[in-house]
Order: sequence, then structure tokens, then C-alpha cells
Amino acid sequence: MTTSAPTGPATSPTRPDGRLDRYFEITARGSSWAREFRGGIVTFVTMAYIVILNPLILGGFSADQAAQDVTGGWLQNDQVAAVTALTAGVMTILFGAVARLPFAFAAGLGINSFLAVNVVNDVTWPEAMGLVVINGLVITILAVTGLRGLIFNAVPAALKTAITVGIGLFIAFIGLVDSGFVRPSGSASPPVQLGDAGSIASLPTLTFVIGLIAIAVLMARRVKGAILIGIVGTTVISIVLESIFRVGPSLGQDADKWNLNAPVLPTQVVALPDLSLIGDVSFGAFARIGVLSAVMLVFTLVFTNFFDAMGTMTGLAKASDVADEKGTFPRLRSALVVEGIGAVAGGATSSSSNTVFVESASGIGEGARTGFASIVTGVLFILAMFFTPLTQVVPLEVASAALVIVGALMVSQIKDIDWTDFSVALPVFLTIIVMPLTYSIANGIGAGFISWVLVRALSGRARGISPLLWIVAAGFLVYFVRGPIEAFLA
Repeated sequence: MTTSAPTGPATSPTRPDGRLDRYFEITARGSSWAREFRGGIVTFVTMAYIVILNPLILGGFSADQAAQDVTGGWLQNDQVAAVTALTAGVMTILFGAVARLPFAFAAGLGINSFLAVNVVNDVTWPEAMGLVVINGLVITILAVTGLRGLIFNAVPAALKTAITVGIGLFIAFIGLVDSGFVRPSGSASPPVQLGDAGSIASLPTLTFVIGLIAIAVLMARRVKGAILIGIVGTTVISIVLESIFRVGPSLGQDADKWNLNAPVLPTQVVALPDLSLIGDVSFGAFARIGVLSAVMLVFTLVFTNFFDAMGTMTGLAKASDVADEKGTFPRLRSALVVEGIGAVAGGATSSSSNTVFVESASGIGEGARTGFASIVTGVLFILAMFFTPLTQVVPLEVASAALVIVGALMVSQIKDIDWTDFSVALPVFLTIIVMPLTYSIANGIGAGFISWVLVRALSGRARGISPLLWIVAAGFLVYFVRGPIEAFLA
């Protein structure tokens, strides 16, 4: 994998420089302290939006709304922002110290949206977070017993590569959508369009284009710190543009405005975090909606959490050059256990399940190769609790440019796939294409697993399929048709 090629090889001594160097394997992985710092900072910058976005999904605007609970009320914005930053920081530091890989954690967007849209209509927020905690405990048990690792190792190498490529397309698509470069068309055909009615002339989208080209040129010229330099430079440009034209934010509703946050220097820099949501958890959902309905909700959470994280880790491990030819990486079990703990921690703090973030690829693209970069990212998240206003300075359009760049780097692994065998080509293609089109890593993995089992088995190659892959494919079938099952149980 050539993800780090644009920044050039690290100039590091041939012998490890002290205990920390040996522990994190910085020299052994061809990295340096400077690269790890830069990578950790870039990962934080591209992920910092979660401190703003998670409260918009889970939170609201007043304590009166928060009191409504079951009838559709929300948690309070400032409280969600505080626990989002805290949990992301603690879990990222823990993962960096234990798994020693450059993967950062934060509240998973798929699960927080599922909670807000599908779960809290029937249960209270504390009860919803109780289901998240149970989901995390199940995942942790699967990891501790080794079953999660066995499933990970049962995935064929071709599908693991396809997962990496699919994630590359997925995060590039996220960047294009978040920047306004691609938007819903409002009609069935085509479902998406270029910008607003084919125009990308808005200042925020043009800022994204400037950032994209700037980072690409810097990487092509092999400038160290290309992504970080591009993000900082484009943020300065966006601040100047906002101060002149007063574009303002739109929360994704207006194509001519900034998608999420306007790049304005805050008048207030420091704010004390409100952490009162910690521990506000209840397991009363089973009594409120019934055991079977609650179990189906947990099943959905586990499947989404389990395979989103597995796919993301696979892609990031390959991108950071720590995976072997089978796609397995060092300290796999530790990584999976910590990821399960992240789900428990997210539920316990009401920030939603915390999982590995695909945006970690931006720091890897900057050169991060070890867990020390994750510790840098985690510390910045902890600080973000107190400097929440500063997290709103970098607009989502600028972070989106970095995601598209990293997506291009990850898609380059498509060259390692054997397209001459159609029993491999179709499952690989479905894995790759379903991820961005459905906005879900888990859906792409499911489509790949099911098609792999069916096509290989029906073409006379059933003996080469792992029994675990059969079981997981059957589980995905249940996952994909869970709607009628949940309706029957309701």
C-alpha cells in the first residue's frame, strides 16, 4: 500500500530511540515522532465535526424538549457535546495505548441516527442508551472469547481488500456530499446531482475545491504534512471569505451556505463542560416494549456495530501498512476488545456507541503508523471539551477535501484484486459498490458475504468456504429482512 508515499519515507534512526519508541514501534514501522504528531492532529481535525454533529442528532435546543423523552424529545446540546468529546478522547487514548494502532474513536454516526430515528420513539433516552450498553457488552464478550477474531480471520483476503476499496469510495462520497459538491436531486432519476442543479458556484463548495486541489498538489510534490498544511491554509481562506461575504451556516438546508458550521473565530474560547449525562442509563426498555422487540433492537445494534468496526479496521490496517497478506494486523484481539468497550462507554455516557472512525485514514494518509498518533488525537478531544467553540472554526467543507484525498489513496488497492475469477469478482464488486450507495459499511460487507457464499457454493466451491462465513451470511440475511420480523414482533 502506498498511502504514505506522497509524504516520502521517514528519516529515522535504524535503532529504536528509547522505551516509548520501542513500545509504539515508531522506528520499526518506519515512522517518526513528527509524523505521528502530524497524523494525530490531522485525524482530530477531520473528526472534530462529531462534537458539533452528534448533539444535532441526539440533542436539541432546550431543557423543555429534553423532558419530553418518549414523545420525541432530545438530550441537551451542550451536555451531548461534552460527553461526545470526553468519550472520544478517552477511548482513542485507550485504543492507542493498548492496540498501538493509529485508529481514533468517536460516536458512530450510523448508530446515533438509528437511535434518534427508530428507537427513542418507543423508549426513553436512558433506556435507549441501556440497549447500547448491552450491545457493547455482547461485542466485548465476542471479542474476549476470540469468536470475533475468528470471524475476522474467516473473511477471504479478496473481500478484505474489497472492504478497503469500498471504504475508500465511501469516505470520498461522504466528502463530496458534505462539501455540497454532490447533492440529492430531489427526484428518482438521477437521485444525486452535481452541486445545486448542476452548479458548484457557492463559496463553501468552491472552498472545498480549493482545498482538494491544494492538498493534491502538495502531495504530488511530496511535501511533508501536505494534508495538515492544506487543511490549515484552506481554513484561513474560509475565515476570510466568511468575514467578507457573511455566508453563514445552514445545517445542510441551503446550497449557498456552509453545510454545518461557519468558519468564524469565536468570541468565547473556553467553556466548562457539562458532564451530567454520564451514568444516565436505564435497562427498562425490556419492560416498556417487550423482551422480543428489545432483543431485535439489540440485534440490529450488534450487527451494525460489529461489522462496521470490522470493515473499518480492515481498511485502516491496510492503509497504514500494518496488515499482513491475509489482512490481519497486530494485537487484533486487543483492538476488538477495546472497540467493544467503546460501545459500552458510549452508552454509559449517553454519547452513543463509540467505534473506530473511518476518518482516521486522513491521519494515516499524513503518515501516522502507530498508536501514539491516536493518543495525540485523544488528548485533543479531551481538550475540545473545554474549547468547544474552537472546534467550530474548521468548516466541514475543508475536512471533506481531506476525506476525498484519502479515499483516492485507499481505492488504489483495487489493483490487488483478481478480477478474472467471476466468483470473486461479483462479491468483491458488490462489497465495494454497496458501501457508498447505501451509506453503510455493514451493508457492503453483508452483500459481499452473502454473494460470496452463494456464488462460490453454487459454482462447486463450497468446501473452500469457512463454516463461520456461512453463519455470518445467514445472520446478514436476517439483518436485511429484519423489517418484517420487527413488524411481526410489534
